[in-house]
Amino acid sequence: MQKIIPNIWCQGTADQAADFYLNAFSDFPGGVEVLSTVTYPETGLFDFQEPFAGKTLTVDLAIAGFRIILINAGEEFTPNASISLMMNFDAVRDPHARKHLDVVWERLLDGGTALMPVDKYPFSEYYGWVQDKYGVSWQLMLSSSESEPGPSVIPMLLFGGAAQNKAAEAQEYYVDVFPHSRLGDRAVYGQPTGPATAEALMFSQFQLDGQWIFAMDSGVDQDFSFNEGVSLMYESHGQEELDAMWDALSADPTAEACGWLKDKFGVSWQIVPDNMEELMASPGAFEKLLSMKKIEIEKF
Repeated sequence: MQKIIPNIWCQGTADQAADFYLNAFSDFPGGVEVLSTVTYPETGLFDFQEPFAGKTLTVDLAIAGFRIILINAGEEFTPNASISLMMNFDAVRDPHARKHLDVVWERLLDGGTALMPVDKYPFSEYYGWVQDKYGVSWQLMLSSSESEPGPSVIPMLLFGGAAQNKAAEAQEYYVDVFPHSRLGDRAVYGQPTGPATAEALMFSQFQLDGQWIFAMDSGVDQDFSFNEGVSLMYESHGQEELDAMWDALSADPTAEACGWLKDKFGVSWQIVPDNMEELMASPGAFEKLLSMKKIEIEKF
């Protein structure tokens, strides 16, 4: 079961972005679908939310079963490449994987930017990294037909800027905080590469609550790092687990709002109950949520 769900901040464009991704990933093995759409209430909003009254609040998408939530909001934040999504085009499960990768690449590139053009690289026979027109970064990789089938979509954390060379420390920290977690394979640069030290992680993988996540330290200077443009939602079971996760992760009291927090590496998390949908269906739920920092279940 997926417990960590990437949330993408859309600057009033969640509906258009949903349509864009429904088209872009229609040829991705496993397909893409809208699971649900939630709207803002008509009343009880903050002043800056008033233009969204009655309009879409979130769109919950599933790409090959992997959930991604699009948040319809203002111009406060923009996604960047510090958190991207690795798309695994698995030749074991799909004999036309390379063709499908090319199709998805061209669709995502429409209005976007190629960060690493589709090509052969030392780490992959066929790979490309694209930032789409909504600022979201996608890494498309063709898996070998001789490889064991892996997850179709995997979040990737890029530690650069203020978080440079902290990938290993962050992994060890997260594995200690989240249940059912472990470190996986690691590869270091071996020699200084741009801002990366010789001991910095060129690539690594780890599991949080059974879910695979990739991480690396940036090998080039970058003027951006983690922000609220892409946050990670964790669904906790009950107030006790929610409290424990919140206390372990939150490192910036000024960033705490409506279940959102920022950890010591700058990564934004939303720590929510796993029955959040049920809670938000109760009378006055949205206004109650706006008054909270950490979510308190009994107040719903």
